[in-house]
Amino acid sequence: MREILETIFEHQPLDPTEAARRSVRPQLRRRFYKNAEAGAESGGVIPVLLDGRPVRTPARRTLAAPVRALAEQMAAEWNAQDEKIDPATMPLTRLASTIIDAVAETPQPVADEIAKYLSSDLLCYRAEGPPGLLACYAQHWDPVLAWARDNLGARFVLAQGVTYVAQPDEAVAAARAAIPAGTTSPKESWKLGALSSITTLTGSALLALVLMRGRLDTDAAWTAAHIDEDWQMSQWGRDEQALERRAYRRAEFDAAVSVLKEVH
Repeated sequence: MREILETIFEHQPLDPTEAARRSVRPQLRRRFYKNAEAGAESGGVIPVLLDGRPVRTPARRTLAAPVRALAEQMAAEWNAQDEKIDPATMPLTRLASTIIDAVAETPQPVADEIAKYLSSDLLCYRAEGPPGLLACYAQHWDPVLAWARDNLGARFVLAQGVTYVAQPDEAVAAARAAIPAGTTSPKESWKLGALSSITTLTGSALLALVLMRGRLDTDAAWTAAHIDEDWQMSQWGRDEQALERRAYRRAEFDAAVSVLKEVH
């Protein structure tokens, strides 16, 4: 099992709609194991076992979680596979592999990348209208900005349109201080990896931070990240391809949120 994730996941177009767009058919590997389970704790982490043997990440590290609940969730993803192993249905396993191979080894660039979003966060850029859309911004985005102001001491400024507006250095620094360093423990590196995933998926480090602090409901955060897209569809009709892509990203998002809930 040394290179199992590498052989299954490498070069796979994991997003189904992206695969369809590129006319790519993933080469799925046949299921070769009977049972997946969370093993006994070793070195402060719980490994995922396939028929009693550890799984290795693409970098040949042990696929293991810092809390049993996450190891069990990954084992459930492996057990849910049918005749062939489909990476697109294993978001937590993919996230864990990234955290173990990349985030835990070099956390600083990950934290820095999250911080870059603070300078042009989604929540700070708003259309000029119509009134209904502006009301949605106020309902879903203003409370997050107020939370950042009151709890982090970070006062961000708003902009209309897509023209870049520089944020106050003090606001960015105050919010940046809330990003985990990812160096103190396995839990911290997992928290940082989950925060990075949520930031990328939503386009907002502020949404990721408020989720990490447990001050925003998961569904509310997901809705907030799609205000503009939902408004466009309410005016012009459903975009089925966009909704299919969103469903895929939602699974990634939920996996990252589950990590934040378990490693708090």
